[in-house]
Amino acid sequence: MRKLLATLVQVRIAVAVIAALGVASVAVGVLIGMPPFAYIVIGLLVGLPTVMYVHKPRENAITNAKALTFFFGATLATMLVIQLIPYGKDHTNPPVNGEPAWSSPRTRELMVNACFGCHSNSVEYPAYASVAPISWMVQSHIDEGRDKVNYQEWNSNQREAEETIEVIKEGSMPPSYYTMFGKHPEAKLTDAEISELIAGLLATPGFSEGDGD
Repeated sequence: MRKLLATLVQVRIAVAVIAALGVASVAVGVLIGMPPFAYIVIGLLVGLPTVMYVHKPRENAITNAKALTFFFGATLATMLVIQLIPYGKDHTNPPVNGEPAWSSPRTRELMVNACFGCHSNSVEYPAYASVAPISWMVQSHIDEGRDKVNYQEWNSNQREAEETIEVIKEGSMPPSYYTMFGKHPEAKLTDAEISELIAGLLATPGFSEGDGD
């Protein structure tokens, strides 16, 4: 352990750069909703080989340049290896199993724009959803959304649908990361559209408390 610490001190500039990049990556990941397992997989595949390389016995002292070169090489190799992980690559949708009796076509249109990207069986996957780790993020959002409430599994019990109006009023749905960086502009409803949607949902069975009782 002492030898490892001594080596890390020796390449402290490289350690500082790697640490800064790691913190920035985690911050961005949290901002866009990266699933926790992504940090574990990438952290192990990049961090473990890098530490082993730095700690490896050698005749000549390791330099910051060599440590950084190996780190970036390990990062690139990791990005290639994780493409082999199948999670998030199957973009088929399950069959539709019923929808609410929408109060109007306009209500359904607004719901499709704002919510069907994660809470339906008609998800349209963007092109970047085929590249890990972004594919993991997209699929985890969809899995979580469908587990919470699926507006195209209406023939199954969707009791949490009663919370739809509340989360729309709070502004927590759709989540901020869904429309970040100009993504899914159709989901960013105006105040007038939000009011219109809430009124439509109040007139749609299953979205008010007691409707499902």
